[in-house]
Amino acid sequence: MHIDMDFLSYPLPPDVQRLFDAGDFARMERVIRMRLADPRTPETLKRRLSYQLEIAGDIPAAYPHDQAALLAELQKTVRDFTEDELETLRDDGTLDWRYINGKVFFKDNAVSGLLKTRPAYAARAINPAPKSTALSDVINKMKKKGGAHVRFTMHEEMTVSSDRLTPGETLRIHLPLPIVDAQVKRAQLLSTSHAPKLINPENHPARTAYFELPYEPGMTVSADVLWEIETAYVQPDPDAVTPQHPDFDLGEFAPHVVFTPYLRALAKEIVGNETNPLKKARRIYDFITTQAVYRFMPSYRSVPNIPEYFLTGLRGDCGVQAITFVTLCRLCGIPAQWQAGRYTTPESTGNHDWARFYVEPYGWLFADCSFGGSAYRAGEPERWNFYFGNLEPWRLPQCRAFQEQFTPPMAFLRRDPTDNQNGEAETLNRALGRDEFDTDSRILSYEELD
Repeated sequence: MHIDMDFLSYPLPPDVQRLFDAGDFARMERVIRMRLADPRTPETLKRRLSYQLEIAGDIPAAYPHDQAALLAELQKTVRDFTEDELETLRDDGTLDWRYINGKVFFKDNAVSGLLKTRPAYAARAINPAPKSTALSDVINKMKKKGGAHVRFTMHEEMTVSSDRLTPGETLRIHLPLPIVDAQVKRAQLLSTSHAPKLINPENHPARTAYFELPYEPGMTVSADVLWEIETAYVQPDPDAVTPQHPDFDLGEFAPHVVFTPYLRALAKEIVGNETNPLKKARRIYDFITTQAVYRFMPSYRSVPNIPEYFLTGLRGDCGVQAITFVTLCRLCGIPAQWQAGRYTTPESTGNHDWARFYVEPYGWLFADCSFGGSAYRAGEPERWNFYFGNLEPWRLPQCRAFQEQFTPPMAFLRRDPTDNQNGEAETLNRALGRDEFDTDSRILSYEELD
């Protein structure tokens, strides 16, 4: 069941929208509370206004650097970096920024994002990141063997500490678990620090271990998990596509997977008169990976329509690119699904999202627009082509549906209502804030299997 967030597509009152865009959050809160107290305000609009209060704090937290601070950081990181370059990178959309109280502030990870997405600046890094061939090596091995079969174990944990919590009050905690779906053939919960109240079935679309525990300051709830990836290497051929037209995974669900007039027009521009579904999917993949650039995002819950955000600015991170690919595929009659979880190398793990699409006779194929775009920018066409149809085996799927409800559902707004990667926590009275818990994960073991 999807989380009902249709109201995010409702328009805000013009004055509230202006205050939000200007970053005048104190006055915006005052105006919203006046509207909420006004009996003339429709209940439908009150739901949207109440949500705006919830997400208002996401923006200042995500954009902490004023121009002087960011320039100083960039000059310490990039050789001979100038203020004129900063201005250009701001205007071309590379450096994400927002007004807060009428002043320009930049995204918290603007520096790392610049080095990640602009090879020319990475080459000027004062302390460049070491280059690794590990990803190319595992892809080449997968091609040579015709597939891959690997096993991972991982430790994940959530530490809760807050002076706004009372010792002994009930905490409701969800830790994400591997799902058995697509490339995951086996998953196992090895151990937990506390006894879960519920362990979701292994095919749950947003699988978690659910705990109800009395709060202890500084408490850590953890789990060790195992999963096996088994996947074949495919080279999809448009000439082999059969005429069957599946009718599943083609629908909309608001507020993000919506076939707006702009998306309909753009899809027509991208796909043209092509009728072969594999060629259509490839045109969508090519557009996203070659015309857009990776950029770190504020919280997804603060964006009213993610595909329109991405396809107007041509900037966004892995999840934004994945849900845009899914939306455009569905709009063009190609079944598509979301997958989210982690990119897990033998040494490290980090959040990541990607997509699947369905074409006969191949069935489900993968598309990772984020990794594909990175390969394209690096001038590596073989890796770019690989990520249309395939994934390397370094993945941990924890979610196979966008905006999917937990079981049991959370009573309050999730910190991330779209994904299921880090865990969520709430009391019986409210959701915990971003400053009240931390999460961490680390790879325990990795094994290549025959």
